[in-house]
Amino acid sequence: MDLSHLIARNAAFTPDKPAIHFEGETLSYAALSARITQTARALSSQFGIGRGDRIAILSLNRPDYLVLLYACARLGAILVPLNWRLAVAEQTFILADASPKALVLEQAFAPVLPTLAERLPATRLVGFDFAPEHGLAFDALIARGHDDVSDADADLSCPLLIVYTSGTTGRPKGAVLRQEALLWNGVMSQHMHGLTSDDHVLTVLPLFHVGGLNIQTTPALHHGATVTLHSRFTPDATLTAIARDRPTLTVLVPATIQAVTEHPAWTDTDLSSLRAIATGSTIVLPALIDRITARNVPVLQVYGSTETCPIAIYTRITGDLSRDGSTGLAGLCCEAAIVDGDGNAVAPGTPGEIVVRGPNVLTEYWGNPDATRKALQDGWYRTGDIARRDADGYFYVLERKNNLIISGGENVYPAEIERVLIEHPDVIDCGVIGRPDPRWDEVPVAFVVKRRGASLDAESLKLHLQTQLARFKLPREIIFVDDLPRTALGKVQHHVLRQLDKNAP
Repeated sequence: MDLSHLIARNAAFTPDKPAIHFEGETLSYAALSARITQTARALSSQFGIGRGDRIAILSLNRPDYLVLLYACARLGAILVPLNWRLAVAEQTFILADASPKALVLEQAFAPVLPTLAERLPATRLVGFDFAPEHGLAFDALIARGHDDVSDADADLSCPLLIVYTSGTTGRPKGAVLRQEALLWNGVMSQHMHGLTSDDHVLTVLPLFHVGGLNIQTTPALHHGATVTLHSRFTPDATLTAIARDRPTLTVLVPATIQAVTEHPAWTDTDLSSLRAIATGSTIVLPALIDRITARNVPVLQVYGSTETCPIAIYTRITGDLSRDGSTGLAGLCCEAAIVDGDGNAVAPGTPGEIVVRGPNVLTEYWGNPDATRKALQDGWYRTGDIARRDADGYFYVLERKNNLIISGGENVYPAEIERVLIEHPDVIDCGVIGRPDPRWDEVPVAFVVKRRGASLDAESLKLHLQTQLARFKLPREIIFVDDLPRTALGKVQHHVLRQLDKNAP
């Protein structure tokens, strides 16, 4: 059995039931299952893709994003979702690291192709909405599928996803998630949301994030529910869909909650179909939760990360939602604990690091054994996040990974920005921190020491950064200083920089 078996079984039970609504069209479970089979046949017969091979995808949300995921499951292959908000240089690094046999993309993201042709000339190209030079259109590809893949050597132990997450080294790491991770994650989603085949999930978050893909979307399909998929988030479209399409569940990160609740149509939009809104990705301000609960919609919190698929700790729709600031209990199918620096459990109420163990946790970082050893210790995933747990087992997240900046739901590591800053010939030292922001939760701010006598200014430095980094990673402000606070071991003291920024006039 592989994960696509769940779609096939739902197609057998309810062939005509809507699986995915997208831009005015509906894909039934029977049609979804058939397209998965045809895509798997095409990938196998035309590209020779099988167990362990990688397929990268660079696209906005669309039904065929999910078709590719389950076709990979059918073949024992691995999908590599690319963040379309990244700069071409960042996308190219991920592609070179994952070495996919094929890249499937939208024409809007074709600027990555010239560099890809230089570095990975053997990668096959497929376009969703165009036929790339020396490549195929997606529909043309799947029309060529002919081999039976019913005997594909795939099962739930096969890796299915490599999802790249930023790291403290300044380079992203690929978290490898098995098919079984998505299966057990789906069981926990069902438990968290009370999810049934009668539910209707509205997905507006990007599928390149495990949050958009796995908190509700894939669990809904596994349980035979219906998904309405948006290509990308806009507050207008989200509110219109809630009122018109009557979904029962959706996921919004704090930045999208703010955008929706500050929209002029918020107070008049009919929310009565929603059983709950789930949120997470960062510490959620109580004021944002209050805006939703004031409209009589429960808010469920989920804690996790790319490495946990992401569901690890959550509040439950029929559970205790009265504990302000709590992200809930360890999930139904995994363990979570709070430990000290030596890995020993701490007493209730004592802050420590969150560790997670279970079938939903990554197996490795792709091609990075050192990072894997540091992250996985005695079977536990060391999150680096700080929390406390009360006597009843409820978790309260106090701080995300030490220097992680979460801006609009996107993870930004200062090391990524610092790496590009220091490449400028007029920069001799730098440090990047997150500054609280009412709209984006946090924005990056850079402290820079420039070479003596250099005429470098903030605007020219930002132009340098734009060639290597996504826009959401660009510092909101660049502050030139004479030196940086450092520890005895030479590490920049980011906490001192945050205090300096806080106290600045």
